[in-house]
Amino acid sequence: MDQVVPNQPPDYYTCPFRKSKLNKFLGSENRDAYFTATQRHQVAYEILATRAYGLRRKAEIGIDRLLEDGTYAGAFPLHEGPYELPKTFQPEQLNPRQILHAYWAAWGTWYKYQPLDHIREYYGEKIGLYFAWLGLYTAWLLPASIVGILVFLYGCFTFQSNVPAREACESDQAYKMCPLCDETIGCNYWYLSDICVYIKMSYLFDHPGTVFYSVFIAFWAVTFLENWKRKNASLAHHWDVMDFQEDEERPRPEYSALSPVYQRNPVTGNLEPHFPNRKRIPRIVTGVMCIIIMMVLVVIFIIAVIIYRVLIAIPLFQNPLLRSQATTVASGSAACVNLVLIMSLGKVYEKLAYKLTQWEMHRTQTDFENQLILKVFIFQFVNFYSSILYIAFFKGKFTGYPGRYGMFFGLRNEECSSGGCLIELAQQLAVIMVGKQIINNCQEVFVPKLLTWMHRFSKGISWARRDERPMTRCEADYQLIPYEGLFEEYLEMVLQFGFITIFVAAFPLAPFFALLNNWLEIRLDASKLVCETRRPVSERAQDIGVWFILLDVIVQLSVISNAFLIAFTSEFLPRQLYMYQYDSQLRGYTNFSLAWSPSNTTAQPCRYKAFRDADGSHSVFYWKLLAVRLAFVIAFEHVVFFISRMLDILIPDVPQSLQLKIKREQYLAKQALQDAEIAMGRARQRIGSGVQQTGDDAVDDSA
Repeated sequence: MDQVVPNQPPDYYTCPFRKSKLNKFLGSENRDAYFTATQRHQVAYEILATRAYGLRRKAEIGIDRLLEDGTYAGAFPLHEGPYELPKTFQPEQLNPRQILHAYWAAWGTWYKYQPLDHIREYYGEKIGLYFAWLGLYTAWLLPASIVGILVFLYGCFTFQSNVPAREACESDQAYKMCPLCDETIGCNYWYLSDICVYIKMSYLFDHPGTVFYSVFIAFWAVTFLENWKRKNASLAHHWDVMDFQEDEERPRPEYSALSPVYQRNPVTGNLEPHFPNRKRIPRIVTGVMCIIIMMVLVVIFIIAVIIYRVLIAIPLFQNPLLRSQATTVASGSAACVNLVLIMSLGKVYEKLAYKLTQWEMHRTQTDFENQLILKVFIFQFVNFYSSILYIAFFKGKFTGYPGRYGMFFGLRNEECSSGGCLIELAQQLAVIMVGKQIINNCQEVFVPKLLTWMHRFSKGISWARRDERPMTRCEADYQLIPYEGLFEEYLEMVLQFGFITIFVAAFPLAPFFALLNNWLEIRLDASKLVCETRRPVSERAQDIGVWFILLDVIVQLSVISNAFLIAFTSEFLPRQLYMYQYDSQLRGYTNFSLAWSPSNTTAQPCRYKAFRDADGSHSVFYWKLLAVRLAFVIAFEHVVFFISRMLDILIPDVPQSLQLKIKREQYLAKQALQDAEIAMGRARQRIGSGVQQTGDDAVDDSA
């Protein structure tokens, strides 16, 4: 998977630049080539961003303010030549953009390691760290995918030996099931054997292997984050940003333009625009209320989808030909409707969150980005996961029993099928996760081209040139779309990480689909950066920032989620308890898990899935099972959290080889400092002795 990339950026020992010690730096005699193009962009942007063009007391400072006011149409670093490869060339003769296009963005390099040093050299450390994290995450998905596929195949090879499914399929008309809605609206009795296929399919996602896989993914996620810490430390040292600290940040242009008063900065002592906290706090409270309102809106749409699913399932169950597929069709169509609502609400809220964060008037760009990330992530977490959480932990838990059914908006509460809710959860996960990936990848391909066309149209740029004069680099880059940052890319990957960890007990193939998506994602993002967007101003960074904290939170939530999934949603524990108490081969489990409807509650005697007595009260087995479930949750969480904590302690965040290298460099630096002090002391002594000798000569002359 390794590849030889030409023009590897040199790796020097470095120290902070000082103009007074210019002659100490290698290559300083060639002033035109000493600084890299990326460093020149940073210096030029720093000058442009801090230069006053009007009155400082009115915050008329910097190119960003001029862009915000519309004085300039664009300000961006230029790409270093075209990205198209010449017909004949030597690899060493390619410009940096062509190298990235040939060895990174090309589809033929999908299985190759990314040229991270070249990415960092061309785009800066912040973008380099994102692609380093994405590459490591994708690589770690490979073992998770292989194990997930093996777990799924285990279900495929052993589902024929599933005794409860075989009993249900061979029961013919032995188990007459109660109607799934009121008999008064036309719902009929049905037989358990009608959904034989559905019960067999449910075993593919609900067997003992899924318990093992949940534990495996919990440890996999913790180990992945620990490995990223080590990788991040190595890259930070290699790229000389390990001790990087952002200098005092300038106020954002919008903040400067809209702040009503001026106040002296306690750090720099300069007079700066200031927005009083007494005005900001009400705005922040308003933003929080908007988030809550949007979350309530998500819940309303979920309720609408639930009602849709119930109403669709009723006519399907009434039709004998469609009865066996009723649950699958109703759940699948509801999942598709839910996906459309999720994507639509997500786009609307992202724009609303951006406007709200602007309105809250945060002083620096870092504060602005952190607040925006927090707002959008909280909403998208609720938006994407709420329907899945409903199926996983609430559906079928409040159904009631014949004669005392729970009602919701005049309809009976949804109940899980005889195959359990886990297969429906797997179906929901597959539709939302894979559907989201397909939509996002289509957007990655077509949206940049559409935006380029709109940009050219709005600026009156013709596709055909009227003269033979070749375009300048500035003209060619102006036709590209502006770079929009890494926010959307990180958000997409963090949400995907949640899908493959929080609900992996229900869908062991999730890491495999994530792996396929990320192989595409890396090349699509690379192609967009190299070919379709303007070159961004490079930014230095030490790590991936607040996104790592969110990943760590997701890992902790995944342990709790999978413990409750196995305990309360899966059939694993009921079957294990039945095997322990009654029959180790699960013979008779199907009949045991079906209760009889209480007398005089239905027109005909029928069965329903529950551990209840003839009068509808919970059986002794139910209470034993509840105790086992709670004990399992506590034991699972404590064991996984303990081992995860031990892994965190035992795996150092900085590799030992890197620690030795850092200590060696610090030792050499101290030695160099001591040698310099000794040399300076000797020089002072020579100067002092020279002065004294001159004084003695002067005395002799006077004598």
